[in-house]
This record gives sequence, structure tokens and C-alpha cells, in this order.
Amino acid sequence: MGKIIKKIVIYSILVLLLLEGLVRIFHLHNEVPRRFADDKGVEKWVPNQSDYSITGNRKQNVGHYRINDFGFNSVHENYQPKSDAFEIALVGDSFIEGFHEDYINSLGQQIEKSLTNTTVLEFGYAGYDLADELNLIHAYKDLFDKIDYTFIYLRFTDDLDRGAYEESSRLSLDTPISRVAKQVKLLVYLKDIGALDPLLQLPGRIKGFISGTKESIPTDAEVAAQEKLKQEQSLENFKKLVATYPIDKEKFTFLLDSSLCSPEYLSFLKEQNYTYLDINTVLSTSKEATTLVYDQHWSKHGRKLIADLVSKSMLAPTSSYAHFRNLK
Repeated sequence: MGKIIKKIVIYSILVLLLLEGLVRIFHLHNEVPRRFADDKGVEKWVPNQSDYSITGNRKQNVGHYRINDFGFNSVHENYQPKSDAFEIALVGDSFIEGFHEDYINSLGQQIEKSLTNTTVLEFGYAGYDLADELNLIHAYKDLFDKIDYTFIYLRFTDDLDRGAYEESSRLSLDTPISRVAKQVKLLVYLKDIGALDPLLQLPGRIKGFISGTKESIPTDAEVAAQEKLKQEQSLENFKKLVATYPIDKEKFTFLLDSSLCSPEYLSFLKEQNYTYLDINTVLSTSKEATTLVYDQHWSKHGRKLIADLVSKSMLAPTSSYAHFRNLK
């Protein structure tokens, strides 16, 4: 009996080592850059990191990222606006960060190549919400004052869950134990594809079983009521944030999908003269998929449609870019 157990242990270790080797050889694991908070308290990626972001099962999407010295994924190293050029800033979460695409073909790069004498500076960071984004703009006010135009990406369903900025708890996830665990690439791969979810959910299920608590399924009416309350709270949070961090309505535009927004929110934007660019106008009419198969991030096609939309908006006769071009 002892020999059998010994063989099972040895073979199990060998199988795990083999799987670890295969994951490394075929680079199936995702490499997430390290995070930090700079001297202004703004959370970013640690500068000067470069690797590949692997998402989806069986390496469905690969993106080469490059974190510049400012802490964001970009081809540009120094964010120093010039008086004789036009600068556009893109501020947002993982959609703007663009780890799903090689950094040389990012949303910002596609926009930049469509406009002459223009530099697009990207401020994308996974997990940012509007509070993070406005805090970033406020912390680097001197920089954004020099940038000619800024687009703030906003997902109404995700980015308005709070009405005030507080330091993120994401940095607390970077512990010595987590750093060691990330060196086991098989573990990283299994977690990313959801294979470990049943195991991670087991303690909660055991606790619920012991306590006799049963999961309640809300009715359609309850779901609708909850969604209405959430939309109302999101609008209130937006009002609080823009009151705390006022933005120049002439230089800032919200980049959003109107299909995700409540009618009340869109009405408020119009009433208060906030400008927004609706990406739903191009995404909803596309015959080709605009998002990835396994999540809601934009596909290459969706990203191109949005880049073209932003570029066309800047080329409009009344745009800041058109005014700059006329000065030239």
C-alpha cells in the first residue's frame, strides 16, 4: 500500500512538472505587470516593463505591452506636450490600456496615424473607474492643461459605483505570497481560464451548507428595480465626481456607449453641456464582431471602428484639431 501511495505522489509531481513545462514552452500563461502608486498617489504600472498579455483559453488573444517611464502602455516614452504639435489624451480602464492588442497598434496609435502632426498620449490602466480617472487628471493638472484635447472613456455600468475617490485596494493584492504563486505558471494559467473557480468557491459553499443558507434567485421585477436603483446611484455618483473634479467642457469629451447608459444620464450630460462621443453608433451597425469571443473588450475590428470615429470627430470643422490645423 505504501509503495502505491509513493508512486502516486511521484507520478503526480512528474505530471505537474510536465504541465508546468508545457505552459511555459507554449507561453499559455498571462504576464501581468507589477503595480505601484507614484509620488502623487496615482496607481499605475511600474515603469519599463514589457511582456505579453495572454487572454482567453488556449492562447486566444496575445498582446505585446510596453510600460513607458510614466507607467502606462504606450509607444511614447515621455509625455511632454509641444507647442507646435497637437496632443490628444486617452484616459480610461483596460479598454484604453489595450493589452489585447500589440502596443504598436493600440487605439491611440491608430488615431495618431489618421491625423497629421498629432501625438496621442494613452493613460489606460485596468480597473480604473471615473473616480480614478478624474483623480489622475487632477493630480497631473499641469500636464493635462498643456494637452490640447482629452477623451475620458466611461462605461456607465461599471465606472460609477462610487462618488468619491479613495486609494485602491488593488495594491494590497501584491503580497509576497501572491508574487511566489505567480511564478508557478501552471497555477496562473488555470486561474485565468477559470479552472480553479470551483475550488476557490468551495469554502463559501461549505459555509452556506453548514449554516443552511439557500441562495435566493431574484424575480424579474426585483432585478429591474435593482437596476433602476443602480442607475440612479450612478448618476448621483457622476454628479458628485464632476463637482469635486471640474473639467473643462471645451477640452474634454466622454467616450461612451449610449446603449449602456440610462436615458436620465444622457439627458443630464446634454443639459449640463458635457460633450460625449457615442461609440455605439459604429459598434451597433457593424456586421463583424466588435468584441472578443470570451469577454466584452473590443476586438481588432471594434478598436478600428472606434479609432476611425475619434479621428473623424477631430477632423470635423468645429473641432479643436481643425482649429489647430487652421492656425498652422
